[in-house]
Amino acid sequence: MAHSHLLQSSFIPTAPASLRRRGVCAAPVRQRTHLIQSKIREIFMPALSSTMTEGKIVSWIKSEGDKLSKGESVVVVESDKADMDVESFYDGYLAAIVVDEGLSAAVGSTIALLAETEEEIALAQSQKPSSASVSVPPAANNDAPKAAEEIPTPVAAAATPAVKASVGALGSAVHPASEGGKRVVASPYAKKLAKDFGVDLRGIVGSGPNGRVVAKDVEAAFAAAKLSGGSGGGATVASEAAEAKPSGVELGSVVPFTTMQSAVSRNMVESLGVPTFRVGYTITTDALDALYKKIKSKGVTMTALLAKATALALAKHPVVNSSCRDGKSFTYNSHINIAVAVAIDGGLITPVLQDADKIDIYSLSRKWKELVDKARAKQLQPNEYTTGTFTLSNLGMFGVDRFDAILPPGTGAIMAVGASQPTLVGTKDGRIGLKTQMQVNVTADHRVIYGADLAAFLQTLSKIIEDPKDLTL
Repeated sequence: MAHSHLLQSSFIPTAPASLRRRGVCAAPVRQRTHLIQSKIREIFMPALSSTMTEGKIVSWIKSEGDKLSKGESVVVVESDKADMDVESFYDGYLAAIVVDEGLSAAVGSTIALLAETEEEIALAQSQKPSSASVSVPPAANNDAPKAAEEIPTPVAAAATPAVKASVGALGSAVHPASEGGKRVVASPYAKKLAKDFGVDLRGIVGSGPNGRVVAKDVEAAFAAAKLSGGSGGGATVASEAAEAKPSGVELGSVVPFTTMQSAVSRNMVESLGVPTFRVGYTITTDALDALYKKIKSKGVTMTALLAKATALALAKHPVVNSSCRDGKSFTYNSHINIAVAVAIDGGLITPVLQDADKIDIYSLSRKWKELVDKARAKQLQPNEYTTGTFTLSNLGMFGVDRFDAILPPGTGAIMAVGASQPTLVGTKDGRIGLKTQMQVNVTADHRVIYGADLAAFLQTLSKIIEDPKDLTL
């Protein structure tokens, strides 16, 4: 089962007021205990991370009237960083859904009602609270497309019959998590891609939690459809439509923040209250590049190499790995956890390589690939993206030579890594030589870390990268 959390709930006693306790004698207590035969429980929006203030309902795995068992997944909630399956804490029946798919609700507010027995479903539905706490995205102009979560399935695409027919042959016509075909369970991004590509989600077997369709499933289905149905006009039309509108952006439309974008926005505004400064450094990467080419075939990634080198340098300069949260003291963190910024659809997340200084480069690379896959599927657990003590942001793969990064709240420093580029340099003997060099810029909290601290850290990091023998130990 996918990573999940237990639903929080309380109960509403259904006994009439005349049966409730009015005095202190024992008899009314016994009478009340004997006559109350049912419980209607409120299911609350859970707090899936320490920074989560509201959550969006991605999909209800169960429908109203379905029987639930304790520990069974009921709903998929989008928190500020990930989609998570949420489990029921009790046996019973899902009596009433208060917050529909695609809508948001504050943490602690009621999202559904759980009846103890099937006979109490109607009673629970009569007690369904108003949806005052539900957040509906603001309306855009009339020409704007619907949000991905509101797109009905199957996706209407009359011009792409060849794609639909071909995709339908790839797997079961009924989605494993669709409750008998009543509803297709898919991530918001998967729905968006399906609309752009003209793909019918009902014909795709999902690889996500409980068979949920995720983006890579839609992409794979579309690619397979193009190969098998390339001679048909429908596939050509769909391909041309996707190329003409690759991002699905409607110019002039107003798009509300996703839950993740809202969290990023809050964090960036919070970071403005921290006094920061920046120090840059040039590092020669010829030896690191040679090592990478040598061990790349064993699954080692450049990201893992940079994280490992950074962690080893931080071990010698613990103040750069420290953090200040209250403005009155700072903490020398006991672990070196390297967070690495990853761009995903609709936002940014920083998966964390925990104890990067202690883990061998091969295990670190495997862990990094696992984290990236989970991040793109929005399945990271909070401890996998909230425990970083130092952050890396790398735009070198895009050819960016240098940039500055914004300090994440609660950490002491973040390092921006640029591209390695051939550079003409003067040697000590007065000659001109060609070396591969990269620029790194560190942004740090000046309340805790000073210029000399960063300079010493960068010198150590440079030595490790220019002589990387310790990275494979």
